[in-house]
Amino acid sequence: MNNNRGIIGIIEDEVKLRGAVSFARFMELALYCPNFGYYERTEASPGRNGDYFTSVSVGPLFGELLANRFAGWLVAVPDGKRQILEAGAHDGQLALDMLRRLKTHWPDVLDSLEYWILEPSIRRRQSQEITLSDFQSRVRWFESWDALPPDGVRGVIFSNELLDAMPVHRLGWDAVGGKWFEWGVALEDGRFVWTKLNMIDPSVPVPVLPNELLAVLPDGFSTEVCPAATNWWHRAAQTLRDGKLLAFDYGLAAEEFFTPERKDGTLRAYYQHHATRDILERAGEQDITASVNFSAIRYAGESAGLVTETFATQAQFMADIVAALVNEPRFNEWFAPRSRQFQTLTHPEHLGQSFRVLVQGR
Repeated sequence: MNNNRGIIGIIEDEVKLRGAVSFARFMELALYCPNFGYYERTEASPGRNGDYFTSVSVGPLFGELLANRFAGWLVAVPDGKRQILEAGAHDGQLALDMLRRLKTHWPDVLDSLEYWILEPSIRRRQSQEITLSDFQSRVRWFESWDALPPDGVRGVIFSNELLDAMPVHRLGWDAVGGKWFEWGVALEDGRFVWTKLNMIDPSVPVPVLPNELLAVLPDGFSTEVCPAATNWWHRAAQTLRDGKLLAFDYGLAAEEFFTPERKDGTLRAYYQHHATRDILERAGEQDITASVNFSAIRYAGESAGLVTETFATQAQFMADIVAALVNEPRFNEWFAPRSRQFQTLTHPEHLGQSFRVLVQGR
C-alpha cells in the first residue's frame, strides 16, 4: 500500500466513525501518522527534490552562522556540560553543518558540548544517525515531543520550521451569532470537505479581539490557533536552565492575522515547490503549514520566566551575526558561494522577510 492511499484510508475511517474530525486531527494524521504521514516519507525532505525549500537547503552558511552565534551563547553558560537541543532535525543536515563549524573554529566549545535532538519519527532518527555518524558520540536522541530532558538544558534550545508544522485548529467567525466556530473535516462523495463542527474543543483558545474589530469582521472570516505550539514552547522554556530558546519560522504578530487579505487564514500546502490552497487534497503527499502566532509564543515563554531578547526578520538576525563576525580571524572564507547563500537567506523576496526569529533567554 502506498503512503497516499494508506493515510487517506486511515483518515476516512476516523471521519466515518466520528462524522467529522477537527482540522487539527486531519493535519496531525496527514503529516505525522506513523508509516504513512507526509513527514514519514523519505522523499519529503526539503530541497530541490522535495516540496519546499528551507534555509538549510540553501547551503551550509545558515548552519555556519548559527554555530558562530550559538558558540558565543554557550561560552556565556557557566562551566560544565552544555547542550544544543534541536527540535525536529529533518535529515540532520543543519546539525552536521553546525557541528562541523564548531569542530573547525570552536573546538573548545565542542569539547564540552552535547548535541541533543528531539525527534519522534523512527525513520527520521535513522536518517539523522547516518548523517551525523562522524559525531555519533556527541549526539543523543529524545523520541517524543514531550520527552524534554528532565534535568533541563544548559545552552541552546532551538527549532527551524517546526512550529509552523504543528497541527492547528481552524476557526471561523459567525457574524450573526457573534461567536467563533471551529472548522472540521468531513467526507462528501468520497472527498474530504470543510464542515462546521458543533462545538469548539475546550482546549482551544479562541481569539479575543476588540469589539470594534469584531463588529466589522466579515462573516466566515477564518484564522488558525495552535495550542500545540504554545504548549510545547512553554514546556521548552521551563526546560531551559540557562541559555537561549529560539525559533525560525514563518510567522506573524497576533494583530497581523486579522487583516482583509487574510480572511481565509494563513493555511497553505506545498506540493512540488508550488503553494496551494487545496489543503484537503493529496493527504500524505503534500506539506501543510500555517503561520506561527509569535505573540502567543512569546507570551508562553515569558510566562515561564524567560526574557524576550529578539523578535526580528531572518534578514536582520543573519545580518547581525555577520556584522559581529566580519573582523574576526574565524571569519575568513567569505567567497562567492557564501555571498549567494547569504543573499538568499536575507533577500526579502526569498527567505529574509517571511521568516521571523524569536530569541528568549534565561
